[in-house]
Amino acid sequence: MVLSKFLRRLFFLVAALWLHCCCALGAGAKPAADRCAEDAAYRRLDFWLGDWEVFDSKDGSKSGTNKIEKIVEGCAIVENWRNPDGTEVKGFLYFEPARKAWKYVLISHGGGIKERVMDAAFSASGGVRFQGEIAHVNSAGSHLDRMTLFPLAGHRIRETIEVSRDNGKTWEMVFDAEYWERKKP
Repeated sequence: MVLSKFLRRLFFLVAALWLHCCCALGAGAKPAADRCAEDAAYRRLDFWLGDWEVFDSKDGSKSGTNKIEKIVEGCAIVENWRNPDGTEVKGFLYFEPARKAWKYVLISHGGGIKERVMDAAFSASGGVRFQGEIAHVNSAGSHLDRMTLFPLAGHRIRETIEVSRDNGKTWEMVFDAEYWERKKP
C-alpha cells in the first residue's frame, strides 16, 4: 500500500514535470502568424496582393476583377476572380515548407480545377511562374498550363496564361492581361 501510494505520487510528479517541460518548450515556439510574417518565402507573392481591375493587353477590354488577399494569418492566399458576366473563380495558394514550393489550386465556376506549382527556376524581372498538367475531362490526355505574373511600374501587374499540347515544346498564349489597382469609391 505504501509502495502503491509512492508510485502514484511519483507518476503524478513525472507527469507534472513532463507537462511543465512541454509547456515551456511550446512557449518558446513562434505562432504560425509570426513564422509566416517573418519568413520571406511567405511574402514572395505580396506584389500580387490587392483589389484589381484586369484588362486585356491587346484590346484594352475589361477581362474581370481580381481581389488577392492573405488568409490564415498570412500563411496562405485566396484569389477572388470575377468575370464581367459575374461568374466567379477561386484560387488558393499556399507555401509548402517541406518542399520549399508554392502550390496553386484554381476552381472555376463550371467545376474545372487547375493545380499548379511555382517554377523555382523562373526568375524573370521579379516575376513568378506556376505550371501544371491539366487532364482533359471529355477526352483522353492532358496539356500543360502555365501562368506567369510580372510586376510592372506604377503598381500594375501583367499576367499571361499559356498552354502546351506538345509537352512543352511550343506554347500558345491564351490570356494576356494587365492588372490595375481598383479605384476606391
